[in-house]
Amino acid sequence: MSIDTVVTRRLGLSLPVFQGPFGGGLSTVSLVAAVSNAGGLGSYGAHLLKPDEIVALAAEIRKATARPFALNLWVTSCDPGGSTPEPEEWARLAGSFQKYYAELGIAPPPRPDAPEPHFDEQVEAVLQARPAVFSFVFGIPPTSVLEECRRRGIVTMGAATTVDEAVALERAGVDWVLATGSEAGGHRPSFLKPAEESLVGTMALVPQMVDRVSIPVVAAGGMGDARGVAAALALGASAAQLGTAFLACEESGASALHREELTRARAHDTVLSRAFTGRLARFIRNDFVHDWEGRPPLPYPLQGRFALPIKQAAAAQGRRERMSLYAGQGAPLLRHRRADDLMTALARDLRGQPPA
Repeated sequence: MSIDTVVTRRLGLSLPVFQGPFGGGLSTVSLVAAVSNAGGLGSYGAHLLKPDEIVALAAEIRKATARPFALNLWVTSCDPGGSTPEPEEWARLAGSFQKYYAELGIAPPPRPDAPEPHFDEQVEAVLQARPAVFSFVFGIPPTSVLEECRRRGIVTMGAATTVDEAVALERAGVDWVLATGSEAGGHRPSFLKPAEESLVGTMALVPQMVDRVSIPVVAAGGMGDARGVAAALALGASAAQLGTAFLACEESGASALHREELTRARAHDTVLSRAFTGRLARFIRNDFVHDWEGRPPLPYPLQGRFALPIKQAAAAQGRRERMSLYAGQGAPLLRHRRADDLMTALARDLRGQPPA
């Protein structure tokens, strides 16, 4: 099996390994740099950052690594009905979360006086920052953006959860497609059908996409070690993106409790839920997720705005049953707690070298 692919050659990587981009403070410059410096592609989830913060972030990453890296955005950041309501309605909606606020001894979040950062403004900052790769989820950027990326030498990579989404990305002129299987931790970035109707597993999804599109396919979901990467490459993928494996590393922005949970026996029990953000994502099952089973959450980003202080306070207080514990189904495979160690093991095993 060759680990020299069209993707590694395009970026000058020594390993066909991407680090999944994490939002909400879970990405860090040190994690991006560790992965990129080890020959993979480090990635930063920037969808909650303001434009000036994105430009500053890229400069900070470049101080930590001279290697290629990716910046990630969400194309759509508000679902129907997710706009900030008037003060009276805001207070009423907060009541649905009051028992959690009371339990944790915190106040409901104040009504925001400014909208979430908008994609159109964020992407201009990404263009200015000129990362090696601009990756995106939840849709397809305008043609003008894709053309400008190509003019500036920025590779574009869009996430797809179905073959139809992969075809749509290729037709739009996207360079690479990220085949995001249902095993993956974090959000399900579907954009043609509801996420609940787009739950194809990685090993089924990758070869179908490879057969249908001519652009490189990068596999994501359920891979925790070199065996998963090798399987994805054998199915025709040009690289593999690992998320939970890097989230468990101390360089990530995950709390110590979150990283610890990824090593515990119950990490095998993950569930897809809209409980924490209003969009479907995979978590380790806990009481907060259980509480929202059968209850309609608020649309994104409202659910997330009301849940944010809950998960922050829970992490600070060590309340695992109220934390948002993002995890993919490959969590029980995790063995490494430092990104350097993980990358070293991946390089050794993918090259068929004996352990040191």
